[in-house]
Formats: sequence, C-alpha cells, structure tokens
Amino acid sequence: QIQLVVSGGGSVQNGESLRLSCTASGETYNKYARANCMGWFRQFPGKQREGVAAIDSDSTTEYSDSVKGRFAVSKDNGKNTAYLQMNNLRPDDTAIYYCAVKIGFCSPADGGGWPNVNVFGYWAQGTQVTVSS
Repeated sequence: QIQLVVSGGGSVQNGESLRLSCTASGETYNKYARANCMGWFRQFPGKQREGVAAIDSDSTTEYSDSVKGRFAVSKDNGKNTAYLQMNNLRPDDTAIYYCAVKIGFCSPADGGGWPNVNVFGYWAQGTQVTVSS
C-alpha cells in the first residue's frame, strides 16, 4: 500500500505563492521508491480532475501548459516527499489540489502516463488552494 499526505494549501492574494508538499509512505512505496511517478492534479468545481505537474524518481518533470513557467515540481527522495511550488498564483488557479502516485515512469514510452488520472493508483486527500483578486 501507499499512503500519501498533502499539506500546504490555503488562501492567498493574486500574484502570491504557495508550496504544497506530498509525503509518501508504505511498503509498496518503499518497494518502488526508485521507480514511481508523483503527480499533482487539480479539480475545479464541476470539472474533471486535470494534471498540473509530475515528477519521476529520476527528477524528470512534466507540466501542463497552464502552469508552465509559474509552478515548479521537485522531489526529495530521502524524505519521500514531492513539492509543488506555485508562484504568481492567479484566481483561476483556485481549485482543490491532489497528489498521486503511479508505479513506473510518468510518461512511459508506450504511452498511457501522466496526465491521465486513471493510471495513478494512489491518491492523497485534496487540499484547497484559493487565490483572491
């Protein structure tokens, strides 16, 4: 099993920053600690969950076009923790943010990887991020 705990959400003003953390634990995570993808997703009211960013165990990163240049994903393998640094936040970033883990690469050569939510088998509880204008 893999347990994920997210922290760092909150309310900020337009243009400010937040950092989310996602810490993984569990026997399955330890087994695949060097072969997993940690993804960040968000969900707007009434919309489907969408990919924001992702990072492989080797620190290869992926970003959605909507956050590229503003958000940065990183990982501390020693702490089993991934971070999502969100800079220059805008009101349209307001959403519930989730982290998730899939075993294997974020974007495997045969396709079917991030940002497809269905390939991520382990999810944390969401955290609310609210950006006011």
